This record gives sequence, structure tokens and C-alpha cells, in this order.
Amino acid sequence: MIRILVLSNPAERAQALSLRAATGGGHQVTAAVADIIAEVRTRGDAAVRELTERFDGARLESLFLDEARWDALAAKCPAPVREMELEGGGTLRSLTIPLRRAACYVPGGRAAYPSTVIMTAAVARLAGVPEVIVATPPRRDGTILPEVAAAARLAGATRILLAGGAQAVAALALGTGSVPRVDVIVGPGNAYVTEAKKQLSGEVRIDSLAGPTEVVIVADSSADPRQVAADLVAQGEHDPLALSVLVTADPSLARRTIDALERELSEHPNRIAAESLGAHGAAVIARDLDEALSFADELAPEHLELLLRDAPSALSKVPRAGAVFVGYHAPVPVGDYLAGPNHTLPTGGTARFASPLSASDFVRRQNVIEYGPRQLESDAGAIETLARAEGLHGHARAIEVRRK
Repeated sequence: MIRILVLSNPAERAQALSLRAATGGGHQVTAAVADIIAEVRTRGDAAVRELTERFDGARLESLFLDEARWDALAAKCPAPVREMELEGGGTLRSLTIPLRRAACYVPGGRAAYPSTVIMTAAVARLAGVPEVIVATPPRRDGTILPEVAAAARLAGATRILLAGGAQAVAALALGTGSVPRVDVIVGPGNAYVTEAKKQLSGEVRIDSLAGPTEVVIVADSSADPRQVAADLVAQGEHDPLALSVLVTADPSLARRTIDALERELSEHPNRIAAESLGAHGAAVIARDLDEALSFADELAPEHLELLLRDAPSALSKVPRAGAVFVGYHAPVPVGDYLAGPNHTLPTGGTARFASPLSASDFVRRQNVIEYGPRQLESDAGAIETLARAEGLHGHARAIEVRRK
């Protein structure tokens, strides 16, 4: 079960800071992804088909899900799920240029994520991208889960690519015979997907190099240990490498949360959560609330929960978190599925400088400069002086010939 670490102890503080799993897959993943990219670059569709059969067991005639099967799968989506996906909505006006083609990667390994389809493809369409491709690993029969198919329809996706892993990223970044080259690839994936995005980031825009998911919960004595335990389990069940940490100045809450965790996992067994909590879970004891908040901000987690008597007043003290869930009634799942604004968030401490996925990831800015003769005459001397100072006399001449 999770350990207890005390921040006033330097060794334990260092251990708390090192709980996060290392990102990246090491040399073996790097080399394997490089080989996959080279195969796709050289052989295009044939390589994607062969790699998809090798890794996913699906032998495909077409790399894209045909319209009839898409509709049939979407129709199988349970009504309650479809109705949830229809909730919400919004409008955005931006004086920028939408990208022409976007790809939204949707994992298909341990779980299916129709919510990720909505959080990525719908945002791309909202930003004005005319072509949005959802890429997801196929099942052995060449289909995908009905919930993912339905979400893709509802989100406004235009095509579904039946490929995952590094081969899908490579095909979308480079283009193949049937897979068009996209301008941006967003969405989470495993170490191979992340490595492929890293290696191809010069060919295509990427949202981030996502690491294992994470939650930090800052709580005081007013928090219910059962709720804290349930929230730790909820995040831990994503991935054996997930980071799930409680930070509190109340040692009693830490102990009661550990007891509640044991009961929760006994009554509701969850193998992946138990594994991740054992490896990357902790109850961290701070001297006071200020230290607890400062430590949480230092971690810069993907998700931060504030289970405090006065949670709103603490918000300004934790600016470096991907998403902050304020109060007892806002656990992370509300943002995962419905509240948004987006659940594609910076991980691995990159919330120090990175932002959640938004419409701005699907547009580009263009500078437009217009000068009239009077303005050019007014500024010409300064421009020519700077150009000559840099030794760029041709730049100066481009101004000079217009003055004469």
C-alpha cells in the first residue's frame, strides 16, 4: 500500500519528489520506434498494414473504417453513453487560421476512451479544422468499440484510421498512399506513441509528450478519507505507472486514508490501481497547509484536487497544475468526462510551462504587414541603420531603392 513520507525529512522529501515514473521508454523503445518510422517512410500503407497485424492482430483490407461499419458500430453505442456525449457545447471565435488537417490519437490498449475522442476531435472542429482523423488501434476483427465510433460521429470527425502505435503516428506525420499527411497530432498514448511523436515533432505539430497520468490531492482534516481513497484509486487504475499522491498537514488523515484505501481495494479489487499505488503512491505529510500547497505546486501535477475547508482561497497558491479541481464535489472524473474544459493535460511536471489542449492547438497565427509610402519613409532610416549594423547591406538596399 502507499507509503507515508514527511517533507521535513530531507531524504523523504527527495523520495516524494522522485515518485513520478520516468517518462520515455529507454533505448529499446527509441530504436524500435525509429525502425517503425523508417518502415512507414519507405513502404507506406503496406508497412502500416503489416505492423497493425503484428501488433494488434487485425488484418485489414482498408486502413480506414468504412462508412457503413462506422454507422453500424456507432448505432450499438448504449443510449446513456450517447446522451452523455451530447451534453455541453460552446463557441469560439478566433482571428487566426485553422489548420487544414488534424489527427486525434485515441488509445485502445487497457481501456477505450470515447471521452478522449470528444475532448480532442470536437475541439479541433470547433477551431475550424475541416478534416479531423481519429486514429485508434483496431480489434482483431478490424473493428473498434461502438462507443468510440459513436463519439467520433458526435465530435465531427471525418475519418477513422484503423491503426495505433508508432506506425499510426508515422503514417499521419509523413503521409502514405492512403493516409494523408496531417498538420497536428494530439492525444495521449503509450511509450511508443510518445517516442514517435518526439521523433517526428519536426515533421508535424504535436500537443505534448505525455507521460503517465497523475493526481495530487491536497487535503485538510475536513476531508473524508473515503473520498480521498476513492480518488487515489480512480487515478491509479489508468496505468501501473500512474502517480497518486495525498499531501496533508494532518497525519491522522493520512493514516485514515491508508485504512480506507485498504478497505476500498478489498471490497472493490482493482489490480492496476493496487499496482500503481504500491509503486507510485504516497501520503506526504507537510508541516502546514502552506507547505502542502507549495509542495503540490513544485510537483506541477496533471490533476490537482483541493479538498479543503476553504479551497477557493488556496487556488492562487498552486498556479503550476494542469487542471485544478476545487472542493469536495469536484473529483477528477467530472473533468475527465463532462466538465472539461479539456482532459488532455500536461504531465510529468510540464504544467510548469505547458497548457491543457485547447482550440489554440489547432490554429496557426499569420503575421500580415502593410506599409504605405509615408510610413516607409518615416522608418527607412532606422531600418537601414539596423540592417547595415548587422552587415546585411542587401536588406538596407531593399529599403533604399524604395525611397529613391
